[in-house]
Amino acid sequence: MNISLIAVESKTPEWVTQGFNQYARRLPKHCSLQLIEIRAESRKQGNLDKVQREEARRILERIPQGSYVVALAESGKAFTTKALAEKMESWMQAGVGVTILIGGADGLGPACFEQADECWSLSSLTFPHALVRIIVAEQIYRAWTILSSHPYHRG
Repeated sequence: MNISLIAVESKTPEWVTQGFNQYARRLPKHCSLQLIEIRAESRKQGNLDKVQREEARRILERIPQGSYVVALAESGKAFTTKALAEKMESWMQAGVGVTILIGGADGLGPACFEQADECWSLSSLTFPHALVRIIVAEQIYRAWTILSSHPYHRG
């Protein structure tokens, strides 16, 4: 199973790249995690609807064909780590690729939600978008360790 994380970026700090890569490298080849960065639109013009539409257009262009799409949103469904592992197991059994979408500073555009098969909420808290990459990568790795009976998750 391939998992793609599509994220709108603007000057990603090196520590974020290192954190994401730390977890992505730990996953086996049959459960790979790749990051696809989408350039953030300039917000200087002040037309946030246009910004969201353009970012959404570029995100949607990068979704691999046939992929199961998960949009991250505060209003999405919250999962426990074990529930995420069960969901990941169902994705693996279905043999589908999964694409997780992270919006820009103003979130995902409506077109992304229309394309999404489901919405996932990491928390009702607001996190910096760069940090979300690391959180998602760690949770994907943790879910894989649960499925693999690896001692990383001891909960």
